[in-house]
Amino acid sequence: MLSRTASELYWMARYLERAENIARLLDVTNKLSMMSISDHTQLNDDQNDLMVPLTLTGTQTLFSEHYSQLTMGNLLNFFALDNVNHSSIFSCMQMAWNNAHAVRGSLSSEVWESINASWIEMKSIRRQGVASLGADAFFDWVKERSHLFRGAMFGTLLRSDALNFIRLGTMLERADSTARLLDVTHQLLDADEDPVREYYRMDTLLRAVSAREAFHTLYKQQISRETISELLILRGELPRSLLACVEIMAEQLELIGGTSGNLPRRRVHTLHAELRFTTLDEIMAEGLTEWLTQFLDKTSAIAESIHQTYLEAQ
Repeated sequence: MLSRTASELYWMARYLERAENIARLLDVTNKLSMMSISDHTQLNDDQNDLMVPLTLTGTQTLFSEHYSQLTMGNLLNFFALDNVNHSSIFSCMQMAWNNAHAVRGSLSSEVWESINASWIEMKSIRRQGVASLGADAFFDWVKERSHLFRGAMFGTLLRSDALNFIRLGTMLERADSTARLLDVTHQLLDADEDPVREYYRMDTLLRAVSAREAFHTLYKQQISRETISELLILRGELPRSLLACVEIMAEQLELIGGTSGNLPRRRVHTLHAELRFTTLDEIMAEGLTEWLTQFLDKTSAIAESIHQTYLEAQ
């Protein structure tokens, strides 16, 4: 496969996954902001919760340049519809469509139609505003469109390098998002001693990664920081866990093959082995934030090696 084609497919998948992850993050932030209002808690706690999307995406400065106040309404507009923000759902879908359009010949008609229809509807929503749907309905729409894409992808694409690069990009983006969301939630829990807010934050984190039902299936106990951390890091049964994402990345790189891919394969398999054989006690002894920071550094190095090995024109 040409490196340019591989790059378009890989980034198409990353942008689509990023759009879904941003929707999940906004959903969590919206729910936490409503809880703050109903509980009449301190303004500082409200601001900490509202800062989560900006912290995760590194867009604090950009946001402050275009919005005078940090409110849920402004955040929703900034992360849903603002094309100035390259991390917005609108921008992600636009870039995913551009990439998909460039490689239509490598996609099935069903996959292309799912992406094209999503982009057409996204432009319509942007003209009307998210209020025309309602925030919750908009988040559900984004997740639904992502699910339709994946269904079409699994159901119609050849088992070839095209599918492998799509899945590789998806899992790399998903692992990055899960790690960052877990880290920021952990830091918020450390900064707030209110047990009610602690429980609600943990519950909304599970909802953000569609893991609430999975948690109660695997753990017959109350939600705790330790069990959530183990679930999102070390439980391969959960599709959005770090172990599950890295395991699929390793599988896709093996399928892509080629002697030039030794570096990304070695890095992914090394990280996979670390996740398989580490324990939650070892992670907590090191410090969850410190461990997650190192994990993100390793996935960044993997992404760079993938780019240099497969996506740059040789």
